[in-house]
Amino acid sequence: MSKGADTRREIVRHGVATAYQVGLRGLTIGKLALASDMSKSGLFAHFQSKETLQLAVLAEARTEFVDTVVRPALSTARGEPRVRELFGRWLECGLNRMPGGCLFVKAATELDEEEGPVRDQLVQDHRDLLDTLAQVFRSGIAEGHFRGDADPDQFATELDGIMLAFYHAHRLLRDGMAEERARRAFERLLDDARPDRDPTTA
Repeated sequence: MSKGADTRREIVRHGVATAYQVGLRGLTIGKLALASDMSKSGLFAHFQSKETLQLAVLAEARTEFVDTVVRPALSTARGEPRVRELFGRWLECGLNRMPGGCLFVKAATELDEEEGPVRDQLVQDHRDLLDTLAQVFRSGIAEGHFRGDADPDQFATELDGIMLAFYHAHRLLRDGMAEERARRAFERLLDDARPDRDPTTA
């Protein structure tokens, strides 16, 4: 990677952390200049517009989440172990307040009434996550860990809902039970998806 690319990557990482504090919509070249001790003209040379900056920050947040949560989970054994690894890493991401993961939750509320390329990219990122969750669950069906008639898209939606509730309880409500409640909900979700036990083999 060139020195210029390294510099841009470092700037965008500052952008992720800044957006985590001021919101994606509130992220401007001026705000980032203050946060990163760079000149506005220097940042403008990299991004040219607020929208370009916001899209770059979303891309970096996505990379951070994939590298921290998704890719390690996909290297785990297929089926329930992979589902568990993904959930566990996602939960740790929230507990540790990683800006790359939390930013998507904050931005979803900020931009839900807006239109434009930044919202479109955010929507695509959320859809990609749901698709990944469904695909990981399908591997569990293929391995016989979950029922053949289970709906992967429904599982993905419910797991996403568990995590959104966790973020709400942990961050906004500061509920000390947030992690435990999320884990209980996750275990019930897995139990509901497992094949029915054959009473003759019980």
